[in-house]
Amino acid sequence: MSEPSTFEELDVSPEVIARLSKNDISAPFAIQTRVLPPALAGQDVFGQAETGSGKTLAFAIPIIERAPKEKDVRPWALVMVPTRELAAQVADEIRKISGGLKVMSAYGGTPVAKDIQRLEKGIDVVVATPGRLADLYERGALVLDRVAILVLDEADRMLDLGFVYDMDWLIRRLPAQRQTMLFSATLPPAVRQLARRYTTDATHVEVVSAGPMVESSEHRFFVVHALDKFQVLLTLLGREPRTLVFVSTKRFAAKLESELRASGIAAAGLHGDMRQGARTTALARFTSGKATVLVASDVAARGLDVEAIGQVINYDPPQDPTTYLHRSGRTARAGAPGLVVTLCTSKERGHVQQMLAHLHLDAAVEEVFSTSEILRDLAS
Repeated sequence: MSEPSTFEELDVSPEVIARLSKNDISAPFAIQTRVLPPALAGQDVFGQAETGSGKTLAFAIPIIERAPKEKDVRPWALVMVPTRELAAQVADEIRKISGGLKVMSAYGGTPVAKDIQRLEKGIDVVVATPGRLADLYERGALVLDRVAILVLDEADRMLDLGFVYDMDWLIRRLPAQRQTMLFSATLPPAVRQLARRYTTDATHVEVVSAGPMVESSEHRFFVVHALDKFQVLLTLLGREPRTLVFVSTKRFAAKLESELRASGIAAAGLHGDMRQGARTTALARFTSGKATVLVASDVAARGLDVEAIGQVINYDPPQDPTTYLHRSGRTARAGAPGLVVTLCTSKERGHVQQMLAHLHLDAAVEEVFSTSEILRDLAS
């Protein structure tokens, strides 16, 4: 039996379908066709899906469809996410199709007093990082006894960032009778343990690409000379109007952003030393197209979900295969084409080749200069 190909076949209401259509969403992705039937029925779900697979709508639609009619100031649904940027993006995506539900995002680095004021006025859906949620609960501003849907989004990253204590502390304060949906890009033992602890008879949904990589991406690896590396980057930036550049440290992210600006590139930076207001502004500039290049450190870019990123450039090679997967997943979203370029020095070449072997990725590591024809071809 074939899977449903329309939202109507998935029993999504005409009102929600109309809002989806208004946002240019006409057909469900694979993760949505598999998650929506059990989720709309109120069942627990344990989903494995890559970033950019459409999983936000897979849990947003059930939250909206199952929202109670009676009004109350206490939140009805709680979505935990690992990062500030993801909290804002998920809240915005839910808000667009909610039909008037009150949705708020909350995360560290912003005035907690404003979060408290919004909660006092009444909120239906809270999307937040575990740390800020715990803070609001301890202050008595967040009341959890009405929460009927809990979503743990990117659970593997929340564990990586050390949120397990806050998550567990908060979940133990939720009603036992609730629906829980847990999503993760990877399934290490710790995530499986979370699923067993927090879900009951969950439907396991797995939507991953046929191989370890996003198949619609092109992956290129170049050995460059240290003195020519920046010029190689400038050559590559001629290809694509929206590029995400990864570097290894937050200090170098700021330095490279400054150097790109000095070269006439509309660049923005995203790293851990930035205040939240500056991070939000940088991301908005990149999302709107005012900045064509975003220079980011790994931690700052966790959960980053921006459409139409044409290429990812690893200016510094990732430390491990998992980081490579997370970085490269920022392009080629939902089947769109994308290019991932990794630059390394001759000393880093062995590390990159070991990473390729681990990923079972058949790609050459080629030596190039900023004037090489292969770079001009990519940039054309």
